[in-house]
Formats: sequence, structure tokens, C-alpha cells
Amino acid sequence: VNTCVDVVLSGVKLLEALGLEPSDGKNHAVLNSGQDLKEAFAYFMERGAAAERFFSDAEAFQDIARTASEHPAAQLYVGGNAALIGQKLATNPDLKILLCGPVGPKLHELLDDNVVVPPESMQERDEFHLILEYQAGEQWGRVRAPAANRFIFSHDLSNGALNMLEVFVSSLDEFQPDLVVLSGLHMMEGQSKEMRQRRLVEAVSSISDIPTDIPIHLELASMTDQDFMSNIVHQQVFPLVNSIGLNEQELLFLTQSASGPHASLASWSGIPDVGVVSDILFWILKEHGKTAERASDLTRIHFHTLAYHILVTVDGHWGNQAAAVAAGARAAGTQACATDTIDTSKVFLKAPLEFVTSHTEAPSKISLNPDEPVVQWHREGISFHFTPVLVCKDPVRTVGLGDAISAEGLLYSEVYPQ
Repeated sequence: VNTCVDVVLSGVKLLEALGLEPSDGKNHAVLNSGQDLKEAFAYFMERGAAAERFFSDAEAFQDIARTASEHPAAQLYVGGNAALIGQKLATNPDLKILLCGPVGPKLHELLDDNVVVPPESMQERDEFHLILEYQAGEQWGRVRAPAANRFIFSHDLSNGALNMLEVFVSSLDEFQPDLVVLSGLHMMEGQSKEMRQRRLVEAVSSISDIPTDIPIHLELASMTDQDFMSNIVHQQVFPLVNSIGLNEQELLFLTQSASGPHASLASWSGIPDVGVVSDILFWILKEHGKTAERASDLTRIHFHTLAYHILVTVDGHWGNQAAAVAAGARAAGTQACATDTIDTSKVFLKAPLEFVTSHTEAPSKISLNPDEPVVQWHREGISFHFTPVLVCKDPVRTVGLGDAISAEGLLYSEVYPQ
């Protein structure tokens, strides 16, 4: 239910256009001013990490958004995880997509013809999200980026309140979908705690109204409030969905918020350790997924990081996992390089060629075989499918990569009727 127009441009160019001088990095959970913006941007640029923040001052944000969208180097795209996943799925000519979210005139014009927007979802003004990109090795003042990534911020109240969720659920009767994809919970962090809690309860009630024979996938995104994340995991959303998609930042934040394995790890250094990642994924499905004793529908997690992807499923619920995880990895390589197929001259391998599958139990050691790039292992009724990613050397566009990966993985996933 989160949709917007993404304004993509170089972070350094925008900060210069706003007359903001380089400064030392400082992490801010919420941005209240230009000063906060440049400090937070520097903080994440120095780490080469992706982040998403709420900008609290509506008027200041409008000014920044105007400067950004009118900048000669700016590019305007469909934005918001929901719209990006819908747009990716809509490239398949046999699919019809129902998209509910705040859709303004510019966004409507950018959407694929296969995407249906209910009239109740239309609004007069677009929601803009500003995506400040930086390249590996790029400098701003004393800060040098170790890797290419992006810093996203917005003042987005409509998506933040999940305004279109009820419209979405009530449209399903007529639309009769084969799959529901939800995203946008992270947008609620801009709300007050009380408002957020109340809205989450309403959201859970709405999601519960979706017929149980329709699989639901939840796409997570960057969050900062551990209590809120813990609520989503423990009592509210996870038991209602069949599948989740997430990256390494979200995975680590999730285990820290819900006291899972390796929760004492402050941050990843370099490529996330496969054994650590699979321990956390295993714990999510073991503790919060479907078992004979637990009333949870969660049976699938699609994890993606730059160098590799892992698809984890509870046995007996999903099929075609090898094709699904491979399709997601292929989507990452082609979309980042903006090519139709993988161009081997433009990509490289960053995945570990050997790794252990766990640090909490007797691990197996795995060596990658280029002839069979999808590796499989099992642990107590849970199957892991791992594939390296052919990483684009000079990415044309990194925004929406996780959404494209999850959408493509879902397209190839077979769900067994229960």
C-alpha cells in the first residue's frame, strides 16, 4: 500500500544545490532540518549502507523536493515498494495487477497499463520520495563511500498512515487475486507511537479479512524502532503472512529487536556471513513460522543481499525454490546493469566460494560449484536454497532492486494448496 514518485539523483549534487556544506556524519532516526539531512547522509555514505528516514518538516521538505525534482540530473520513476513490485510483475503480459496506494497524476502516468488503480486510490498531489545515490569511491568533504548505495527520505503522511489498506482489502472481492503482496509497514515510523499502535491493530484486522486460500507476501524495509519491529514479529503481522522478503539490514534489525540469534552483532562487516544469516532465518521460521502447534501461516523467507540470496521454506508448502531463487538473482544482475540478459562482461562474483551453514549447531561446509550454482541444505524440516549473485560492476540504478528480486522470486514460486 505504499506508492510514490521516486526522485533519483546524486546525493552530493542535491546537497550542493541546497547550499549545504560537507559535514561529519551523524545518525538521526528522524530528520528535522537540512543540517540533520546532511549529517545522516554523510553517516551512511561513509558506511556504504542503505537507509530510509522520515523528514518531519512539511514545508522544508516541499522546498527540498522541488529543488530535487527540477534538478537537471534528476530522474523520476515509479516508487514505493508496493508500486515497484506491481510494476515489476506487470512486465509479465499475462498478469493483471491491482495497486492500492496514494496515486497522484505523475505516478499514474508512469504506471504500466497492466496495473489497475481503484478510483478511491487517486489523489490530487503526488507523494515524492527523494533517493540520494552515491557511487563507490565517491567523496563528499572528508567522507568517502566504500560502496555504491542510496539514502532515501520523505515527508509522506498518506503512506505513513497506510491510508489505502482498507480500500485495498475491500477491492479484493471483485479482483479475485492469486497472490497478495503487502508492503509499507515501515512507513508508519513517521507516526506517533499511539497512532502507530492503533493503526497496526487496524491493519492486522484488515489483513485477517483476506481469504486464507490467498497467499500473502510481506516485503519489509529499513526501520529504526525496535519495539515496533518486535510487535510486527511477535504478536501481529508475521503469523498472518505466508512469506516475507528482506535484506541484510532488515534481518539484523529483526534479530536485534526480537532477541534472536546473533543479536549482539552491531553491524555486518563486508559480505554478511552465510552461517549467521541462515541461523537467523532458521530461527524466524522455527520461532514464528508454521508448526503443528503454532497458528502461524509463515512458511517462506526470501533473503537478499548484494552478493547472494537465500530462499528458506518450511517443507511441504512451496515448490520450485531453485528456479525462484535463481530468477531473483538474475533479476538483480539485469536490473542493476539495465540489460535484458546477464552480460558477463558487466558483472562479477562477490559471493564466498566456501562457507559454513550455521554457527549455532554442527554446520556443514559448502563449496560452490559453478555448474550448479543453487546449493541446497536442510535443517529440521526447513529447506535452504542459496545462490550467488552476478553483481553489476557499474550499477545504473540500485533503487527498487530488492522489490524486483522479491517480485521475480514470487513469480517463479509454486505454492502448494493446503
